[in-house]
Order: sequence, then structure tokens, then C-alpha cells
Amino acid sequence: MTAPVPADVMSRLKAVLGEGGWSQDPERLAPKLLEWRDRWTGTTPFLALPKSTEDVAAVVGICFEAGVPITTQGGNTGLVGGQIPQGEVLLSTERMRAVRDLDAFDDVVVAEAGVTLAAVHEAAAGVNRRFPVGLASEGTATVGGIVSTNAGGTQVLRYGMVRSLVLGLEAVLPTGEVWNGLKRLRKDNTGYDLKQLLIGAEGTLGVVTAAALKLYPVMASRAVAMIGVESPRAAIELLARAKEETGGAVEAFELMGRLGVDFALKNIAGTRDPLAEPHPWYVLAEFSSGEPGSAEAAMSRFLEAGLEAGLIRDAVVAQTDAQAKALWAIRENQSPAQKPEGATWKHDVSVPVSRVAGFLERATAAMQAFAPGSRIAAFGHMGDGNIHYDVLRPDGGDDAAHAARRDEGSRIVHDIVAELGGSISAEHGLGSMKTEEARRYKSAVEVATMAAIRASLDPKRIMNPRVLF
Repeated sequence: MTAPVPADVMSRLKAVLGEGGWSQDPERLAPKLLEWRDRWTGTTPFLALPKSTEDVAAVVGICFEAGVPITTQGGNTGLVGGQIPQGEVLLSTERMRAVRDLDAFDDVVVAEAGVTLAAVHEAAAGVNRRFPVGLASEGTATVGGIVSTNAGGTQVLRYGMVRSLVLGLEAVLPTGEVWNGLKRLRKDNTGYDLKQLLIGAEGTLGVVTAAALKLYPVMASRAVAMIGVESPRAAIELLARAKEETGGAVEAFELMGRLGVDFALKNIAGTRDPLAEPHPWYVLAEFSSGEPGSAEAAMSRFLEAGLEAGLIRDAVVAQTDAQAKALWAIRENQSPAQKPEGATWKHDVSVPVSRVAGFLERATAAMQAFAPGSRIAAFGHMGDGNIHYDVLRPDGGDDAAHAARRDEGSRIVHDIVAELGGSISAEHGLGSMKTEEARRYKSAVEVATMAAIRASLDPKRIMNPRVLF
């Protein structure tokens, strides 16, 4: 637990933030001290609510001078505990909600850290553009959060991680200095790309206060299909065919096991079984194109060829936007649908796409041997090799007993991932959950280099001190 924050530091913070810029009210703090799955709870003596970059700089400067640690929080949608303070000052970006600029010629939106992903989508749509990051938590996830965690989502296959979609950043460094790197250039080879250090750094190298984000044209045609398949190996074959059929215009290619669909049917009101008969695995595929009718035609050809090849057992194509949303809701509700089912060991892992099936086979065999009766809910982004591999307690089993074996079980899963050349954290980050675990899989050179970078920017280690190396 972090040392108590001195009273004089809190007095100075109150003075620079002013009325409405801070809180110590337990009811106000409570929602920010609990991770949404109820796995992590925290404490803080002081909630800072800056409204501007200048406010953030003042808060960080005071804390740096006094050596007082800070945890930064956006929408509190993180899944590895990095946003939950353990006695540190909690700096929330919730009041930094301005969209500073929107330019359809430069294809850019400049948004402050507290702007939600949904608000970015809405702003982009206003100029007939889109920001291609899709997350189930888009209504609460914020710009600062998705940048600081290098978020992934459902469209990485075509557009890359958030790292690929950031043109420039503004940030407050651990000393309280403001770095204004809000450029909107596609090319700039004038030295180190400092924004890339901050992207994915989970708040350890500074507080992201605004970002210039790439926008793309709205597509003229879109096709969404739910496909029943026998196995992940069949899904991998279909993915290759989809890329070839569309010339790379696959917007998303998601994989789900039947158990996850069953959980959604059971626990998410309004969910309907997507196909007439159950199937072992499902693919949710989306194609898009700038040419009217092109995506629909490509989907038709793709499905027909897949059926003829015996790779597809059954499929349904959305005929309306409402039907497309209903199919996507099954995928987006995979995690919420698990919550009523009890204790879960969650894994956000990635392996090369060609090894996804092998990972699922090996991991499931290992978990059945280690925890007989456990239920495996696997789903994720087949298109980029990112699988959310969740091991739930046996039906009717004891939550505490299952949770007690989490670390040992996760080590088995992570060792398999490492053997397959994968990552133990594909898109969620390390947070306080995986930092020590990551030392097993990172080389000494990697850990030492990252630690040196951090020490040079944050010599007092005040920024998210429990996270990373």
C-alpha cells in the first residue's frame, strides 16, 4: 500500500483544482475504486478531476515535487487492474470532454482524454467519416484510455491497433511538463517518435491529455454474416479465403465457441440463437467496401464457396442494420454473459493466426487435466490471432476454490502461449495483474531497456507505480 498523502499536498491540489475539481466524498469515489468485474477494489485519499491540460500539469507537478504517486483513470473499463489505485492520488480525466478539432480534409479528429469512444464515432459521422476502433465498452472507454493501453478491438485485422491510428499526442510528463505533439502528419522522420513511447505505456510515462486520431471514409457497402463451423481450423481456412475473395476488405473476423453463445442466450435478455441448429464454433464476419453492393456480393461468393468446400455448416447474412447489430451483440456480450456464471480465469492472449487452433487444442486439454469440470469460453479476434481464453469454474462449483487456483492455471496457459511464439497480453495491457508474470516471458534486455526509459522520464516513479517495469 502506498504511503499516506501529506495534508499539505492535498491542500495545494485543492487550491489549483478549485471548486468541482476534486473530491474526497466516499460515494463519489466508490465507483472509481471498483473494477467492473468486481475483481479489484482500491483506495484513494484524493480524487483529482482536472478540466484542462493546465490543471493536469499542475496536479502532476505538485505530486512530482512531493514524490506522491498518481494513478490515472479514464472510463474504468480496464481489465487488468492498472486503473484502480491502492492509496495513490487518483487522477480522472472524466471532465476533459472537448473535441478540439474535426477536419475531413486532413481526416483527423482532435479529442481530449475524457472523450468517450462513442463520442468520437459520433463526431466523425458528422463529417461523413469514421474512426475504426470498435469496442464493446465504447460508451465508457475514453480516448486517453484507449491510447494509453494501445487498445485493439474488432477491426485490428484491417486498420491495426490504436497505435496505428494516432497521428499526434498532447501529454503531461511525470515532471509536470507539457509535451505538445498534436501533429496531424502522416510522415515525420525527424527523430524518435515520442508519441509511440506513450501509446501503450499504461500511464507510466505521463498523462495523455489529447490525441489527434486518424479518420477514414464511410463505406458504401457492408455485409455481416454469422457462420457455423466445425472447428477453429475450419475458421482459419475461411479467413484466408475471405482475404482472397475481398482483396483485403475484411473488416472483422471474430471467433466464438458454442458455450459463449449459450451464456449469451441464458444471461443477456433479448439474445436469439443466430442459426437454426447449434454448432461447435461460430465466425462473425464483416466485409466492407467503398463500392455500392460490392461487400454484399463478395460475402455471397465467399459463403457459397465455403459451403461447397465443406468448411461452413450453416450461415445467415444480416439483411438490415438491426439484424447486423443483433449478430454483433452476441459477440460483444461474450464477457458480460459470463459474469453470472461465477469465478473465471481470464486470459487475453495472442499467437500467430496459423497457430490459433493449436493453442486452443493444447490449452483446453491442459485445463481439462488441471481443473476437471471447468468450462472453457473461448472467443476473440481470429483475424489477428487474439483469443480471450476464459476458464470458468465448474457448473455449480465453488467460486473461492476456483479463484484460488487462478495463478497456477494461468501460468499453464501462458506457458503454452509463449511456446507458440505468442503474447500473454494481446490488447488489455499488463496493469497490476500481469506485470510480474510478464517478467517470465520478457528477455532481460527488454525489461532493462523499458526500466531505463521509465527511470529517465519518471525518476521518482510516481506515475502508476505498480504497473510495468
